[in-house]
Formats: sequence, C-alpha cells, structure tokens
Amino acid sequence: MDNGMADGAAGGPAGTAGAVETAGPWRNHFLILLDRIPLPVAVCHAYGEVLIANPAMAAQWGTVPGRLRGRNLLDLFRPRDGAQVERLTEALRLGHRSRYPLEVRWHAGPDGAEREGELTVDPVGDPSLRPPALLALLRIRDTGPPPPPRGRASPVEARILALAAGGATTASIGAALGLTVDGVNYHLTRLARRWRVQGRTALVARAYVLGVLSPDSWPPTPA
Repeated sequence: MDNGMADGAAGGPAGTAGAVETAGPWRNHFLILLDRIPLPVAVCHAYGEVLIANPAMAAQWGTVPGRLRGRNLLDLFRPRDGAQVERLTEALRLGHRSRYPLEVRWHAGPDGAEREGELTVDPVGDPSLRPPALLALLRIRDTGPPPPPRGRASPVEARILALAAGGATTASIGAALGLTVDGVNYHLTRLARRWRVQGRTALVARAYVLGVLSPDSWPPTPA
C-alpha cells in the first residue's frame, strides 16, 4: 500500500491497471454492481492508489467516486497498527493471496468527524499477475447505541425488495416467491404508498435507508 510495496513486487503500475482494464464485458457488469453495493468498496493498485471507488466509499469523505481516483488508501485512512500494514506489504511481496484486515481511523464527511472501522484488503485478479490489484472493503464501527427500527415491511415485502435490489424483473420475482406479476406489483404499490416514493429505484433506496435491507451483503438480503 505504499511505494515500498510497489518496489518489492514485480509488475509495477501497468500490471495492476491491466488487471482491471482488460476484464472485458465483465468490467462494466462489475462497475454496475459496485455502484449498487451500500458497503464502501474500492479497487486499488498493489501500492494503494485508488482505481475505482463506489459511491458508498466516496460518501465517507462527502465527495463523488471520481475524486477518490488516484488517492492512496494510506492518505485516506490511518492504520491503528503499523505492523498490520507491514504484514500486508510482505505478504504481497511473497505473492500470498489471503484476506488482510486493517484497523483504521479516518475523518468522515464535511464535518470531519473521526470514525473507526475495519478495512479488509483482498488481492484479486488473475493469479499470474504480480502484483495483484487490491479489493478494499470498509466496515464502519458504530460506537453509539443501535438505532431503533425505522422501516416497516412484511417478510414477503422484504424479500421482494431484496430481489428487486439485485436487478430481478417483476416476472422473475414472482416466480421466485410463488406470486403472480400482479401480486408482486400489488406489494410494490403498497410499499410505494406507505413510504411515499415513486418508482422501483426509489423503493430500493428507501429500503436501505429504513434498514429493511441489509447494508453489508450481496446479493441483497432482508435485514
């Protein structure tokens, strides 16, 4: 995650960029999924430079994903234990591919409030690529009391919303849950009226805000 790591592993910047850029049609599909995931996620070079960040990650700094591109993870996050970074650096140099957790702190949002969490780093891409790209997932630690339930949805409604959040069509939702198309639309219409939103996209977004869908799972699941 620093220049020393890049020097210790073969390949350099062009190699890891290729891991992302040559993925073909899957790259566009991956970017669409990345935007939908409420968990903060970034894809980086082996030395920490951000290649891609999703909106949830950018929101931690009150900005948009494009403004994180080119930033280094160690400029954004402060590891609580420098030894964790050293172990990750050495593992990448040796070509190991495991999951590496880093306890981190950062100043989030426009107000600069300090937050804490765990940044999980996974080497990804073709095993022959050295060094690999890194997939970084941020789990935010909530130090306050758990928030009270804010949304109301029946188990069937929650399952419909989870399938809709994953991109399923009305017909496929009905087939998965044993409902007719009219039955699925009936539930969606009731939810739209209850939450005072219009359209499936707004319903899914509202479901995440209200805590009806789990914010840290993919494919989407009810909370």
